[in-house]
Amino acid sequence: MYAYIDGKLVFKSPAYVVIDANGVGYHINISLNTYSLLGDAERCKLFTWLHVKEDAHTLYGFADESERNLFLHLISISGIGPNTGRMMLSSLAPAEIYAAIVNGNVSVIQRIKGIGPKSAQRVILELQDKLRKEGPGTSTTTLAVAQTAKDEALAALIMLGFARNAAEKVLDHELNKNGQSLTVEALIKLALKSL
Repeated sequence: MYAYIDGKLVFKSPAYVVIDANGVGYHINISLNTYSLLGDAERCKLFTWLHVKEDAHTLYGFADESERNLFLHLISISGIGPNTGRMMLSSLAPAEIYAAIVNGNVSVIQRIKGIGPKSAQRVILELQDKLRKEGPGTSTTTLAVAQTAKDEALAALIMLGFARNAAEKVLDHELNKNGQSLTVEALIKLALKSL
């Protein structure tokens, strides 16, 4: 229904953004990849996909069309819904997911939270030929630096469905182990591997 939304970036967190487009504020769920590519822009354009259920209409936004296309491929697989697709794009860069699928690397896909060996094999089996034909088309990820990395990472993990106490414990552990200079994206990726 919505191909993209272009407007003023009113609010940004690792889990979602609010974009004001001509006086209407759109709440759009995003991946960590999109979050990092937004940087400090005041205005942004996100390519969107609308998920319609009985009880909710949910917008998902992507920094570029290639990320949206990969997301649509992922959610076409039985057992992978929009939240799992977003989790996959938050755990690995689109280029990494693309390479793992095309090369048949089950272990890389399986490292993602919520993806077991059978799901990883199904993703590769169903998407390998499609993605080979399309070509990569993925953009490189740039890292964004946030002042309150732990707070933003915690908010993102809670929005992804993790318990606050468990997420906070893992974030504290990762910050102590790796130093306080981690970006939000790096911190969440490390936490997702431990949760």
